[in-house]
Amino acid sequence: QLPTGLYKKVLVILHDSILPYMNEPTLMIDFLTVAYGIGGAISLLALNGLFILIHQHNLEYPDFYKKLYSLLDPSIYHVKYRARFFHLADLFLSSTHLPAYLVAAFIKRLSRLALTAPPEALLMVIPFICNLFRRHPACKVLVHRPDGPEDMSEDPYIMEEEEPSESRALQSSLWEIQSLQNHYHPEVAKAAAVLNQSLSEMEDDISGLLELSAYELFDREVKKKATDVPLEFEQVRGLFGKKNDIFAEHFTLD
Repeated sequence: QLPTGLYKKVLVILHDSILPYMNEPTLMIDFLTVAYGIGGAISLLALNGLFILIHQHNLEYPDFYKKLYSLLDPSIYHVKYRARFFHLADLFLSSTHLPAYLVAAFIKRLSRLALTAPPEALLMVIPFICNLFRRHPACKVLVHRPDGPEDMSEDPYIMEEEEPSESRALQSSLWEIQSLQNHYHPEVAKAAAVLNQSLSEMEDDISGLLELSAYELFDREVKKKATDVPLEFEQVRGLFGKKNDIFAEHFTLD
C-alpha cells in the first residue's frame, strides 16, 4: 500500500525510468493491474505501464477495454493528465479489428461527456471522434441514422451501463455533437459541423491539440486581426438619415 502522492509519482516515471531497466518487466504486472483498478488519476497513470506490458511483453488483460470505458467520467476533460490519457486511448482504439459495438460505446460516452466539457477539450475530442469514425465505418450509423434524433422519443443509449456491449450505443444517434454545432465558441461549432459532411479518408492529427489549454485558446482569439464590419449599407446624409430635417439645422456630421 502506497500513499496516493507516492503512487502518482511512481506511475508517472514507471514507463520510461523503471520498466526499461528491469530484467523482468513482467514482475510489475500485479502492481500495475492493481493500480489500474483503483480508479481516478491513478488508473490514468497506470495506462502507460500497462501499454508497454501489453505491446512488448504479451500481457493479456481480458477486461482491459471495459476498465478503459469505465474511466470515462466528467472529470476526464479536466484532469491534469488529460493529454496522456487521450494519447494512449487513441493508441488502444487504433486497431481496426475492434468490434463496432465497443467503438460506438466509446464514441457515444465521449460525446455525452462533451456536453459539459470546456472548449479547449472539445477542440481535441471532436477530431478524436472523427478519427474513430474513419477507422470504423460501421459506426457511422450514429451520424447517418435514417430515424435520427428528431424521430427518437428517447435515447436508447444507457449511460450508466458499465459493460460496453450492453450500453446499446449502436442503436443510438449522435445528437450530442449536433448540439455542439450551436456551441457559444465559434471554433467548437465549426469543428462539430464537420460531421455534417462526408469525412476525408486521412485522419486528423490531434497531437497538437492534446495539450491545448484555456489560456492558449484565449490568447489565440485575442491575437486574431479584427475586420471592419459594415453597419450601414447606405451612406449617411444627415444625423437621422434625412438630408434636410430639423436636426440638420442644429447638428452636423464631421
